[in-house]
Amino acid sequence: MTDLQLTPTEPFADSHTLHDLHRFVQRYPRLFVLTGAGISTDSGIPGYRDDNGAWKRSPPITLQEFLGTLAMRQRYWARSMVGWPLVARAQPNAAHVALARLEAAGHVPTLVTQNVDGLHQRAGSRDVIELHGGIDGVSCLDCGMQHSRAAIQQTLEADNPALLDVTAEAAADGDAHLEWHDLGGFRVPACSNCGGLLKPSVVFFGENVPKVRVEAASHALDAADAVLVAGSSLMVYSGYRFCVWAQRQGKPIAAINLGRTRADPLLSLKVAAPCGDTLSALAGLLAGD
Repeated sequence: MTDLQLTPTEPFADSHTLHDLHRFVQRYPRLFVLTGAGISTDSGIPGYRDDNGAWKRSPPITLQEFLGTLAMRQRYWARSMVGWPLVARAQPNAAHVALARLEAAGHVPTLVTQNVDGLHQRAGSRDVIELHGGIDGVSCLDCGMQHSRAAIQQTLEADNPALLDVTAEAAADGDAHLEWHDLGGFRVPACSNCGGLLKPSVVFFGENVPKVRVEAASHALDAADAVLVAGSSLMVYSGYRFCVWAQRQGKPIAAINLGRTRADPLLSLKVAAPCGDTLSALAGLLAGD
């Protein structure tokens, strides 16, 4: 990939914005990078929120809803059956590639992501903490057996052929805006080992991030010089807390995000520009230092 060359047609507010970000990383070379849904939109995966941080549509299913009734599990898995292939086919974009380059150059010792799509790893990032898990796995809540999401997709399609030709608008993280009229007949997948309840290996809304992940991310923050947020509104506390902790430690925070973030009052620097173009340009400038 060629480095982005700044011209008047590039989507930056002005050249000083990128210049300030470049100087920020020069001054604070070891970054704690936190990414969100906005970094994967160029890969075709929709985000959850608009530029003001509000839900674009109805909020995602909560853990309590998923565990509470069969009807909610039928709704979840039907929407996932239609929507998951989009995430499975998605490819890393320029933002993922640029962060992998920054890691290789020593600027990103650890990358913490709120995303579940696995695109950072596929782009080449090696030290990644997935706060919310990975959509490519499914866990049995009864016996603990781990299943691949691809295998569960085969089961879903075999058991629910009526949905094979159904299309729906894609939503965040493998969801789809599907309102099926006959969900009562939808067959929810069960564990092939024990017949138990299956749940995607992701942290649902209303569910706590595993303590071991939070501790690992906290240690990474302690070792960093500064925080760089990319593509996140930080409306969910699981990500926002790292900005709060950074402020308590006196560590500066920069953000690349189109739209408002919950941490705006805490930021030392904000770049309101696309993640892919900005991070690619930053990686190119740092490579020339």
